[in-house]
Amino acid sequence: MLHSPDLGPTAAVHDPPRARGVVRASAKLRGGVSVIDGLHQAGSFKAVFPRHEGRALQAVTVNTAGGVTSGDRFDGEFSAGDGTDLTVTTQAAERAYRAGSAQPGQVTTRLSVAAEARLSWLPQETILFDGAAFSRRMTVDVAPSGRLLFVEPVVFGRHSAGEVLQQALFDDRVTLYQDGIPLFCDAVRLSGDVSSQMERRAGGAVALASVLYLAPDAQAVLGDIRALLPSTAGASLMSRDLLHVRVLAADSFLLRKTLIPVLERLSTDPLPRVWRI
Repeated sequence: MLHSPDLGPTAAVHDPPRARGVVRASAKLRGGVSVIDGLHQAGSFKAVFPRHEGRALQAVTVNTAGGVTSGDRFDGEFSAGDGTDLTVTTQAAERAYRAGSAQPGQVTTRLSVAAEARLSWLPQETILFDGAAFSRRMTVDVAPSGRLLFVEPVVFGRHSAGEVLQQALFDDRVTLYQDGIPLFCDAVRLSGDVSSQMERRAGGAVALASVLYLAPDAQAVLGDIRALLPSTAGASLMSRDLLHVRVLAADSFLLRKTLIPVLERLSTDPLPRVWRI
């Protein structure tokens, strides 16, 4: 006689497997060249270090899970040691897929820049799908003589497919410190009908990006950066050494068309090859 287990309302229901990933990478100087100092990676998060033109050590992160959905968690930590030049980018655009529950997918990143070092944080776009629940936290700490180039592009829906975000959550926070002192904090939280909110508050833009440039020449390049921006973007000095750029765009193509010349003007190396694909 076969006995079937109780599948009634009191039966335990197990959540589907969730993606987990960790990458920790650091750079050091060897013979005047920036090289890998430490590397730890686990789960669905990896880093590769391609050969390229330029002086920086380049790390390309890869999400082998293919995207982020509810309950997923990815943690990254990237450190530019004394005098090094480190660039971090992504293999492809990150995708925040429809959530299976109210629990958001979480991405947490910590960046540190030591004395006389430079870190360029240049990920490709994060694309939110309808129904996504996505939470991101970014903390950056730069030494007094360190330099930072930072960009975070976000796209709300696949515009070419006619997708609108009728129900989604985007919870994002970036905090920048210099020598432990807070210089900049930017928080964006959108929930519910995100497309309608962007229509009302951002003139129908479906893509945005924030650029930070912390360097002694920030004030000197302000005029050059403003000359590169369309009417849907602006640049301002947060302090003598900190430049902030905000860009709104009608789609991801126009966003990247604006960002590339800005990043090229602020970078000491050619942009990563993935930005050209």
